[in-house]
Amino acid sequence: MRAVVLHEHGGPEVLRVEEVPDPVPGPEEVVVEVVGSALNRADLLQRLGLYPSPVAATHEIPGLELAGRVARRGARATMWEPGDAVMGIVAGGGYAEEVAVHERQLVPVPASVRLVDAAAIPEVFITAWDALVLQGGLASGRWALVHAGASGVGTAAIQIARAIGARVAVTCSAAKMDACRALGADVVLERTPHDWLGDAKAAVPDGFEVILDVVGGDELRRNVDALARRGRIVQVGTMGGGDTSINLGALMVKRASIQGTVLRARPIEEKIAVSRRFAAEVVPLFDRGALRPVIDSRFPLERVADAHRHMEANANVGKILLDVRPS
Repeated sequence: MRAVVLHEHGGPEVLRVEEVPDPVPGPEEVVVEVVGSALNRADLLQRLGLYPSPVAATHEIPGLELAGRVARRGARATMWEPGDAVMGIVAGGGYAEEVAVHERQLVPVPASVRLVDAAAIPEVFITAWDALVLQGGLASGRWALVHAGASGVGTAAIQIARAIGARVAVTCSAAKMDACRALGADVVLERTPHDWLGDAKAAVPDGFEVILDVVGGDELRRNVDALARRGRIVQVGTMGGGDTSINLGALMVKRASIQGTVLRARPIEEKIAVSRRFAAEVVPLFDRGALRPVIDSRFPLERVADAHRHMEANANVGKILLDVRPS
C-alpha cells in the first residue's frame, strides 16, 4: 500500500509517499481501506519531531483520523461487515491506504455525509465534544468561549454548542470573523491585535462557564479573567506556547479550574469509551442537520507537503483533507 512515511524530521519536504507492507489486523481489529484522512496541528509537530507517536511501528506514518470502508477483519472482530463505511481516530497511520484499528474505535459515517468528506469529522468533533461537554460540563443556556474559532476544532465546537442549546463566543482573526458568524457563533471577537478580553467582558459580563483553548501561552491569564465563577478552562492545544504564568489567587477566588486534555496518548480503553459515546450521542446530529463537516481544502496524498504548508500558513477555515483513494 501507499503511505506517507517519515524517515527524518523537518520541513514539509520530509513527507514522502512510499510503498509499505499492508497491515495485518489483530484479533479485535479491522483493516480499513482509507478513502480520506485529514490534517491536524499534531501532525505538524510530529513532522518536526516534537510530538512522537505513542505506538511503536516499523514505519512512522502520521495521521490521526480516517474515513473509509472495512476491508478485512481479525478473528474476533464482529462489529463491522466488509464494505461498511466507517470513520474514527487513530494514534497514527492515517496518511495511508490501509489502517488496522480496533473495531470499537470506529463509528459509522452519517448517511448525510459523503464518505470522501467524513475524514473531516472524527478528530475535531470528538475533541470539541469531549472538551466542552464531557470534561467542561457545557449545557443548555450556558456560555462557552472557544479560541481559534475558525480552526477545525473551533468550527466543530461552535456547532456542538449550538446543537445542545448553549451560547458560544469565539476568537479568531479579522479575516475569519464572518465564517464564524455563519456557523452560528453568538459573539465573534477579533483575537489579535484587538483586545478580545475587553469585548468579551462587555458581551458576557458574568463570564464564561467553559473556555476551550487551543492557543495557550499568554492567553491563559486572559482566560482566567474571562471565566465565570466555578468556570472551567479546558486546554486542548498550545499553539501560542506551553509556558506561561497566571494569578492563582484569581483562579481561587472564582473557585475555577484548568483541565488539560489530549486524545492521542489516552489508553485504548478510554478511546473506545469516548468513541462509543460519540457514536450514540453525536453522530445522529449530522443526519438531523445540526452538525456538518467544515472543509477548507483538499489535497491528493501525493501533495501532502503542500497540505502541510497550507496549514502552516494559518489561512484555513475548517479542515484540510487528504484524498487517499477514490471513494
